[in-house]
Amino acid sequence: MPSPWAAAVAVMGMLTLGVLLGSAGSQIAQSAGISSIVLEVPTPKPAAEEPLEAVAPEAPAAPEPTPPATTSSLPIVTPAAEEPLPEAAAPEPTPPPEFFEEEETLPPVKHVFLIVLGENGFEEAFGPASPAPYLAQTLPARGELLRNYYAVTKGALANQVALLSGQGPTAETAVDCPVYTDIVPGTLSLAGQVEGSGCGYPAEAATLPGQLAEKGLEWKAYVEDRVAPCAHEEGSRDPVPYFHSLLDSPECVRNDVSLEQLAPDLKAAKTTPALSYIVPNICHAGAELPCEPGQPAGALAAEEFLRRIVPALEASPAYGEGGLIAITSAEARQTGPAPDPSSCCVSPAYPNIPAEAAPPEVVSGPVKPSGGGGRVGLLLLSPFVAPGTVNESAYFNHYSLLKSIEELFELEPLGYASEVALTAFEGSVYNYGAPAEPPPTTGNEAAERRGGLGHRQGH
Repeated sequence: MPSPWAAAVAVMGMLTLGVLLGSAGSQIAQSAGISSIVLEVPTPKPAAEEPLEAVAPEAPAAPEPTPPATTSSLPIVTPAAEEPLPEAAAPEPTPPPEFFEEEETLPPVKHVFLIVLGENGFEEAFGPASPAPYLAQTLPARGELLRNYYAVTKGALANQVALLSGQGPTAETAVDCPVYTDIVPGTLSLAGQVEGSGCGYPAEAATLPGQLAEKGLEWKAYVEDRVAPCAHEEGSRDPVPYFHSLLDSPECVRNDVSLEQLAPDLKAAKTTPALSYIVPNICHAGAELPCEPGQPAGALAAEEFLRRIVPALEASPAYGEGGLIAITSAEARQTGPAPDPSSCCVSPAYPNIPAEAAPPEVVSGPVKPSGGGGRVGLLLLSPFVAPGTVNESAYFNHYSLLKSIEELFELEPLGYASEVALTAFEGSVYNYGAPAEPPPTTGNEAAERRGGLGHRQGH
């Protein structure tokens, strides 16, 4: 048996060896991957998340090739490719193709010259047997004739009231108001119509001139033989003083003037109103009866007036920058051997006059045998209509003309002009895409163009 000392040394040696072996075993265990497995377990987790995070940014990166494709296709539809069209076409008298689109069919008219004659049916004014060759032949060769155009009621004054306001007639305006009185009670219906009897429309009755003034645009009525501006005068055909909204305005004296003011206003486009309402006197209106014994009546009576006025309008700067001349008659003849009370397009039941008896037979189509002022026709002269053309495909009336003028100036339609079924002028009327040779002019007509109103020499 070993001695106690030897046994103690042996035990100590064994313990030391155990410690050394344990330490070596721990290092071996670490090098064997036991603890690295534990450490590597979290390592795949970030590795597994990193691909997800890498894929997430790659998801928007995948469509990145698409923008180049869109960019490469932009030259086909880019607005820059279309914008030069209006700019290039703006100086030309023919508007760019965009005007033929559904929402852009209207030409850039800046000045409307409206001439309303007296009591002339279509055949008398524009027919082949017309006694007025300048109105029936010379002017239509320079413009567009709307054959199916109708007055809206009886009475020259009532039709002019309709043209300026969309209002229907009263019993008094239908006979040209021999005695002036305000309309009583003068209340407005839900349709915006003034109800009652009389001649003077209350201030609540809106008008085309009033609409233009509210928009900052000028208007004027040029009245032949006017003595005092903006006043009721015996024998005058001026409808402006029949609206209190115009008559009571301080601007009326400046805007409702004598025909002599037209010549100086035409000298520059900026002094020419947006609306020029030109009123011939009773001798030049083409009324059913002559103004004096031995004087002409009907359309022939308007020849001298038109030969003096129309060339001056056509020669004006305002006409060249975007003008439209409209010539029509207030109504067709309502008496005599062949009266024409026909109506068209919209035939409202006017609240202030008795309803016409219904025709014995139901008539199909836009034209009715009664309820209106007959077929009068409308002649348009403008850079935006083709000369020598005739429009027979559409039907219009005075309310159509009012609505068309309001659309040109972006105004809301008034009165019966707001009827949904009413047709306004569109691309079929503004047919400037069809060029035509200008008609030859005689020496007299050339002199008229140079002389104009007789106040334009040297201009």
